[in-house]
Amino acid sequence: MDPECGNFAKTRTKDTWRTTLLLAYQSLGVVYGDLSISPLYVYKSTFAEDITHSETNEEVYGVLSFVFWTLTLIPLFKYVFIVLRADDNGEGGTFALYSSICRHTNVCLLPNRQVADEELSTYKLEHPKETERSSRIKTWLEKHKNLHTALLVVVMLGTCMVIGDGVLTPAISVFSAVSGLELSMSRSHHEHAVIPITCFILVCLFALQHYGTHRVGFLFAPIILAWLICISALGIYNILHWNPRIYQALSPYYMFRFLKKTKKSGWMSLGGILLCMTGSEAMFADLGHFSYTAIQIAFTSIVYPALILAYMGQAAYLSRHHKIHSSYQIGFYVSVPESVRWPVLLVAILASVVGSQAIITGTFSIINQSQSLSCFPRVKVVHTSNKIHGQIYIPEINWILMILCIAVTVGFRNTKHISNASGLAVITVMLVTTCLTSLVIILCWHKPPILALCFLLFFGSIEALYFSASLIKFLDGAWLPILLALILVTVMFTWHYATIKKYEYDIQNKVTLDWLLALGDKLGIVRVPGIGLVYTDIISGVPANFSRFVTNLPAFHKILVFVCVKWVPVPYVPPPERFLVGRVGPPNHRSYRCIVRYGYRDVHQDVDSFESELFDSLSDFIRLEGLNKSSQQEHPEDDSNLTVIGSFKRPSMSVEIESDEDSIEPVQQQVKKKKVRFFIEKNNSYEMDKLVRDELEELYEAKESGMAFILGHSHVQTKPGSSVFKRLAIDCGYNFLRRNCRGPDVALKVPPASLLEVGMVYVL
Repeated sequence: MDPECGNFAKTRTKDTWRTTLLLAYQSLGVVYGDLSISPLYVYKSTFAEDITHSETNEEVYGVLSFVFWTLTLIPLFKYVFIVLRADDNGEGGTFALYSSICRHTNVCLLPNRQVADEELSTYKLEHPKETERSSRIKTWLEKHKNLHTALLVVVMLGTCMVIGDGVLTPAISVFSAVSGLELSMSRSHHEHAVIPITCFILVCLFALQHYGTHRVGFLFAPIILAWLICISALGIYNILHWNPRIYQALSPYYMFRFLKKTKKSGWMSLGGILLCMTGSEAMFADLGHFSYTAIQIAFTSIVYPALILAYMGQAAYLSRHHKIHSSYQIGFYVSVPESVRWPVLLVAILASVVGSQAIITGTFSIINQSQSLSCFPRVKVVHTSNKIHGQIYIPEINWILMILCIAVTVGFRNTKHISNASGLAVITVMLVTTCLTSLVIILCWHKPPILALCFLLFFGSIEALYFSASLIKFLDGAWLPILLALILVTVMFTWHYATIKKYEYDIQNKVTLDWLLALGDKLGIVRVPGIGLVYTDIISGVPANFSRFVTNLPAFHKILVFVCVKWVPVPYVPPPERFLVGRVGPPNHRSYRCIVRYGYRDVHQDVDSFESELFDSLSDFIRLEGLNKSSQQEHPEDDSNLTVIGSFKRPSMSVEIESDEDSIEPVQQQVKKKKVRFFIEKNNSYEMDKLVRDELEELYEAKESGMAFILGHSHVQTKPGSSVFKRLAIDCGYNFLRRNCRGPDVALKVPPASLLEVGMVYVL
C-alpha cells in the first residue's frame, strides 16, 4: 500500500467472504494478542492476596462467573456490537471518537479551521433527523468553552492511560509467560532466573523495533492462533478430566454468593478479574487496519470461545486441588499437564511477545496522533515499511518505554503489583471510551439522550465497580499509572496550551498584504533566484517571522510560497484533496499560499515527494487560473480563492465541455464536491496563454535554482504580570519541552542544507 494514500488505497466497497475471513485471520495477530494471553495472569492476580481458595469452591466458581459475564458484557456486547459502529471513516480509538464529536459539534480547540475543510470527502457527516433534546445538548456544549477544554482533558487522560498500558502490558505479559519456569525450578533458583530472563526478552523486543514488524508480521497470526488452540485444548482436557460440571459456575448466582461470602475482600479481588478484558480496547483502536465484520467474526468464533474454555479449564482444575501453599501454584501453568509444560511455555512466551508488540505499535500510533493534534511535543516519526501504512517507529518513545518496562519488572518483581497497575490503566481507558461513545450516540447518531444515558449507566456502572476495586489498591501498584497519567497529561496540556497561545500571537502580529506589496518601494528589496517556502501556522495574511526576516535581510526569492501545514479532525486526507493553493497579491508578484492538510493518522511525506507535489500543485494552479477570468483579482486573499489542486488531474475526474458557453467543468465521479467553472474568452486566449507560459517558465527556472525552507525559531516568554500558572506552564514547562524535543525542521522533514531559521520572540 502506498504509505501516503492512507486508507484510500484500500477502500473497500464490499468485501468478499474470502477477504473477510482472511482479514479475520490476520486480526488475530494484530488485535487479539494482548487479550489472548490474559489467562496467564488473571487467576494468579485474583487470588494473590485478597481471597483464598477454600474447600467449598465458592471463590473459584464466583471468579469464573465474574470472568464469564465480564467477557460477555464488555468485549462482546459493548465493543463488538456497539462501540465498533462508532468508527470515524473506518478508524477507531479515542481520537476517532473525539474527531467525530468535533465534526458534528463546534467543540474542537484546533486552530487553523476553515470552511474548506468541511468539503473533504473524509469529513463525513451523518444527517439523521436531529431530536430537540440532542440539539439542546449540542447547543449547551458549544456555548460553554470550559466544556471544550474538559472534553479535551478527558481525551488526553484516555490517551495517557493507553501509553501507560504500553509500559505495563509488555512487563506483565512477558513476566507471566516466563514465570512458568517456577514449576520446573527450585524456589531459590527461579527467583534469580525469571526476572533476568524477562528483562532480556524485553530488551530484545524494544531493540528490534526499528526494523518494523512487516518482516515477521506474517508469523503473528499463526502464533496467536496456535496459542488459542493450545489454551482451548487445555481447557477442554481440564474440564473433562477434573470437573465436567464446571459449566454450572457460569450462572450469575455464583457472583452473588462470591460477594456475599468474601465481602470487601471479594470486591478488592475484582482488580484482578478485570484483567480478563485487557486488550479489548485494541478491537476498536485497530479497526482501521481491518473491517468491522472481520473483527466481529474473529472474536465471536475464535477468541471468545477459546478464552471461555481456558478459564473454565483452570477453574475445573482448581476446584479439585485445594492444597495451595503459594500464589504461583494457583497460576496458569499449574493446570498444564507436566508432559506438555515446556511446549506450552514456549508458545506462551511467543504469544506474550506478539501481544506486547501490538501495544507498543499502538503506543507509537497514538503518540503520532497526539502530535498531529498539537497535544504532544514533536518527536521523530520513522516509517518502517514502504508498503504498509501506519507501521511507524518513534526512537525516543521506544527507549523510554523500554527503560520504564524494565524498571517496572525489576521494581515490582511480581505479577500482583504489576497487575494492579495494569488493571487501573485498562479500566480507565474503557471508562473514557464509554463516556465518549455516549456523546457520539447523541451528537453524531442523533439518538434520543435517554438511549445514551442507558448505555452510560449500564456499562459505566460495571466499569466503575472495577475502577473502584483497582483504585483501592493505590499503594499496591495502582499509583504507577496515576503518576504516569499525571505527568503525561501535564506535558500534553502544557504543549497544547502554549501552541494555542502562539497561534493567537501570530494572528495578532501578522502584517497586511499591502505591507508586502510595498516592500520593493520602501526597502529596495532584491528578488533572488529560487523558491522560498515560508512555513507558518496562519492561513491568511503575512506571518510575523517573514516580516522580521525581510526587515533584517532585504531580499527574498523570486517565487515566494507561504506554506501552512495543518491537521484537520479526520483520520486521513485523500492525496488529491491535500493541497489548497491560492495567490498572495497580484500575479506579477509571484507570491502564493499553499495549505497542506493532513489527518490525525496521516504521516508527513518525505521531503522529495513533498517538494515534487508542492511544485506540481503550483504549476497546476497557474494553468487552472489561466482558464478562469474571474480569478484575475488584485488581492485575492480568502478561503474562497483557494483551489483544491490534485483532484483535477486524477482519473476519478472527467472534463465536460459545454457548447453554449466555453467552459470546462471538473466533475468528481466518487467524491461529492461543489462544481467549479472556468470561463475562457476567445479574444484574450492568446494573451492569457502567454502570461501563463511566462509564469510557468519562471516557476521552472526557480525550481532549478533550488528551494529554501524558511522556518521560525521561537523563544517563548510570558508577559509581565502573568499569573503563576501561566508562568509555570510557559516559562518553565513549555520552554523545557521545546528545548528537549525535536525541532519543527525534523517534524516537517526539512533538509538541513536548505533550512533557514528566523529567530522569533513570542511574548504571551
